[in-house]
Amino acid sequence: MNPDPRVTELDSPSNEIVQNSDDQEPELDPLLVWAPSGRRLISGLLGLNVVLLGAALVAGEAFNPAGLKHHEPQVFMLLLLGVSLVWLLWYLLWARRQPDICPHKDHHAGGITVTVVLMLFAAFSLLLYICRIGYLISMRDCKPALFLFTTEYELIFPLQTYLLWAHSKDCIHRHKIITRSGLMLILSADLLLWLNAVTEDTIHAEIELEKEDSLIPRLLPGAANSTLCQCSASAACLTFRKAIEVLYPFNMEYYLMAGCMIYVMWKNVGRRVSPDHHHVAQKLTLHIVYEGGVIFGLVFGGLVLAAGVTVFILYQVWVGQKQLRLTAFLIFYGYHLGVMPVMSLCCLAGMLVHRLERRANEGGHNPTRSLDVLLLVAAALGQLALSYFSLVAALAVGTEGPLGSLDLSYSLLSLLELILQNIFIIEGLHRKKVTAPIQEERNTDISLLEGSTPTAAQEHDGKKPWTKQALKEICAFLILSNIMLWVIPAFGVHPQFENGLGKQFFGFSAWFVLVNLGQPLSVFYRMHSVGALMELLITA
Repeated sequence: MNPDPRVTELDSPSNEIVQNSDDQEPELDPLLVWAPSGRRLISGLLGLNVVLLGAALVAGEAFNPAGLKHHEPQVFMLLLLGVSLVWLLWYLLWARRQPDICPHKDHHAGGITVTVVLMLFAAFSLLLYICRIGYLISMRDCKPALFLFTTEYELIFPLQTYLLWAHSKDCIHRHKIITRSGLMLILSADLLLWLNAVTEDTIHAEIELEKEDSLIPRLLPGAANSTLCQCSASAACLTFRKAIEVLYPFNMEYYLMAGCMIYVMWKNVGRRVSPDHHHVAQKLTLHIVYEGGVIFGLVFGGLVLAAGVTVFILYQVWVGQKQLRLTAFLIFYGYHLGVMPVMSLCCLAGMLVHRLERRANEGGHNPTRSLDVLLLVAAALGQLALSYFSLVAALAVGTEGPLGSLDLSYSLLSLLELILQNIFIIEGLHRKKVTAPIQEERNTDISLLEGSTPTAAQEHDGKKPWTKQALKEICAFLILSNIMLWVIPAFGVHPQFENGLGKQFFGFSAWFVLVNLGQPLSVFYRMHSVGALMELLITA
């Protein structure tokens, strides 16, 4: 028996049918007669092969760029982006206008929070592409023209933002094989563009070579000739390059978030939702927090924000000055070593409150909820990996100096805080929600991937129990703290790359890839945690 009678999946081979209007014998979809059976088999295999081939090409360019003489990775990406854009235009201009193509909507997908953040990241990505075009034009004597052509294609690709904004809730019931294949191609393109951004170290290598001229032959053999065409002599080129350095984390976050939403659309192809599954959206406002009486969490969280903004500004100003560079690292590490233990204690307190409430776990299967939890755990792997690698580097290089000791302490506290926060959030997400009376039932768009959750029931005596109030205070503090821990790395503060310990032990190229892989995932984790904590705050 389906645990939720309102929702049924039509993705199994036996359910890939088309019902006639008279509710008589179901007739098979003609396309399926010529297609292999299985849930999403064709599109899944297509996406797997595209991603593996693209990853091999990207890895080849990263580790042996001279071996790919015909710019095979760029050509492959051009073809993939071209085919993806063709499907995108086909769906937006023709397919979506067909009658009954989307008879159902998944109101758990595409919440207002994730949509607004996605559009913000898309705007930053467009600005990045414009700056990259300016940079490539300034460096046209040294950069292949194909790079400029690929960037222009990427400039068009955020057209998928409109698809996700307008159609992320669609449960498409026609042209299923073509639709799933098209969505899987877009998902593959997002993943490969993200992977390419992770491994692309040309600009950062150029900056490193300018900082350490004496290390050019050792860091990057054969790069001596490339320094002749660096953009340090042009103010416009330097401006474009600095803008790329600041904006590229947002571009990585855009690909990750867009890929997640495309995946939800792909899962929803053929899904059926009962008409009585209505949805009433209510925007999350400060009025909800005000009604909840949250005071201490907002006050202490506000202090964390104010201190974080100060640390962020001072770090950005001082880290580029040789005499103040050590001070910049000290204030960065000091801030985090002060905030993360408090966050860990809050998570422990929240876990204790969960035990005292003894609320039952939520039953049934919710694909969007499962993806939320999976993304929370997977994104945490970025910071966890960085912490472990930094820990090894600090132990190997030595902790006699202040930076080694601080980096080791920071790595250990990061591990503790991430593990405890994940346990607290996941336990809260899986607790059974208390539904309100029908006349007062309201849904709130708060989760990063899930657009709605029921609000808690009103207390009959008009008083809120202390456990509910404690959870609200804890969630409010953790939300503001995670926002600040998101802002600091998102806007270019990367002490793990700049303090030199990891580069000294692992080498420039390997450490750059590790940091570029871990930092965007860490930023995505903080942002995703904010969405999940908002949900816990409202449903406490």
